[in-house]
Amino acid sequence: MRRVRSSGASSVRDLASQLGVSPSTIRRDLEVLDRDGTLRRVRGGALAGVDADADRPFAEVAATDEQDKEAVAARAAELVGDGDVVLLDIGTTTMCLARRLRGRRVTVVTSSLAVLDVLRSDPEVELLLLGGMIRRPYHSLVGVLTEAALSQVVADRVFLGASGVRPDGQLVDTTLAEVPLKRAMIAAAGQVVLLVDRHKFPGTGALRVCGPEDVDMIVTNTGADESTLRACAAAGAEVLLT
Repeated sequence: MRRVRSSGASSVRDLASQLGVSPSTIRRDLEVLDRDGTLRRVRGGALAGVDADADRPFAEVAATDEQDKEAVAARAAELVGDGDVVLLDIGTTTMCLARRLRGRRVTVVTSSLAVLDVLRSDPEVELLLLGGMIRRPYHSLVGVLTEAALSQVVADRVFLGASGVRPDGQLVDTTLAEVPLKRAMIAAAGQVVLLVDRHKFPGTGALRVCGPEDVDMIVTNTGADESTLRACAAAGAEVLLT
């Protein structure tokens, strides 16, 4: 239930792989969860309820696989130089990265309220918050105002998150409102750095964000799916392991 709710949608195959059980076991459990209204069973997998993300606090998501996220954030911080203009996507890993940018002479542009909370009182960091409509469960800003603001931004690099990286290297996400913003961030940055912990291979999500050819660098943990990383490298992405 937590896996489906965190991703919005999951396939039987992905859940079986993530949880180390057979597909038939997953199918039986999904039927039970569907009957009691916890989630909605669909062909090949399950969907979270419309308001399922509101039931999982941001702090709970941040605590999930926390060590892996912190390791990715620490490696990513080494890529930032003094004077850089960086775009930080929403998510818990970019929040970890923001903590490591405290006291640095950098400009941070973000739609993440979590990043705002981390950096709001830091006198060294120039902080630019994109406008838009607040999505409280995700601690983010979305909408046409956010996209319009991004069209005026020129950044050295974007640190991007994703719900999953498919075996062919495609980046996917679960949240319809966030996908156009991720694409706009990619367009606004000179370098695209994907921050994904090892659990995001393959991860989840039915909405395509971009292909591996659009990513310059991937920062992830040792243990991430090697064949997927090879596919990304073949498309031109540099892979950094923590």
